[in-house]
Amino acid sequence: MFIDDPFALPVPYLSDRATLTDADALIATYGDDAGYEAASRADHGRDQGNAVSFARWRQVERLIAFLASDEAVGTVH
Repeated sequence: MFIDDPFALPVPYLSDRATLTDADALIATYGDDAGYEAASRADHGRDQGNAVSFARWRQVERLIAFLASDEAVGTVH
């Protein structure tokens, strides 16, 4: 697959509605630092040996970065 900008944010995968709910809650609570909080929670999951928690919070972190971006992603009508 050819990508014009290799540094562009990919559209994040959402496994369930709770991912968006968690991202929204972190943004509401931590504002601009929400991504750091999600990363911290992912690191905690990794440190505990919980791969599912680690992957989930990394997914939330990517979603927060995606939502904070001013770039249009995908088809723009």
